[in-house]
Amino acid sequence: LLRCPLSGEVKRQRPVSCARSQNCPSSTGLLIPHLSFLNPEMKIKRQKTAKKLLSFYKYNYGFREPFQILLDGTFCQAALKNKIQIKEQMPKYLMGEIQLCTTSCVLKELQSLGKELYGAKLIAQRFQVRNCSHMKNPVGASTCLLSMVENNNPHHYFVATQDQELTVKIKILSGIPLMYIIQNTMVLEKPSPKSIAQLQSLHGNQFVPVHQQQTIQHLKEEQGLVKESEPRCKKRKRKGGPNPLSCLKKKVQPQQQSSKEKKRRRARKKKRTTASCVKAEATM
Repeated sequence: LLRCPLSGEVKRQRPVSCARSQNCPSSTGLLIPHLSFLNPEMKIKRQKTAKKLLSFYKYNYGFREPFQILLDGTFCQAALKNKIQIKEQMPKYLMGEIQLCTTSCVLKELQSLGKELYGAKLIAQRFQVRNCSHMKNPVGASTCLLSMVENNNPHHYFVATQDQELTVKIKILSGIPLMYIIQNTMVLEKPSPKSIAQLQSLHGNQFVPVHQQQTIQHLKEEQGLVKESEPRCKKRKRKGGPNPLSCLKKKVQPQQQSSKEKKRRRARKKKRTTASCVKAEATM
């Protein structure tokens, strides 16, 4: 209820409906901004985690800019529903250049689903179309994307999808970054357990344990592959002679002249003035 300050009339105000009422935390449907806009620290935290995950894929799997991102119809539909500009927001989130791409199987699947996914189809048509092995016989989008990242993901693709079945299959593989939309924001998934286990095994093979090093050394000695080095005798230190500087003769310093031989100072003679001369003559 609102009261007019001039007339004093009481008016009832209708609650403003929110365009994102389904995703709002409020149950009444009132206009409440999203939590990410209220708390900027959450946005900074998401970017820090994304930076760590990107460095993991860069240094361990050779990912480089521009990042190639494969998108399917479910991701485009979720971006349209949550009003996310993929071309603008994804480079900021990944902090680098990107190439958005899809396949012909994804476009044909969106076309077959009709008007419900017409907006997602228009978004996907703007991206680059990568060649897949199903040009003559198209298959489902999830099957096509899975085939694009098989054999250790040689083209270094990111996969952006909302399909849960596809995400489960991708997590079984190693070296494939996964992206999805949750709470009106894009999220980069943590590396799969298979990726971490593969890296640990690779690094573990580089370092040989100590007991294995001892057994290898023992086998080499038995086969005569190790050359026995002769023990080196330590050189004894010889007694050195005296310091040559200490053997030098001391320089004779010249004796100082006696005080008598010093030159005597001349005594100054004062000149007589004319007045003193006149007085001397008068006395004489």
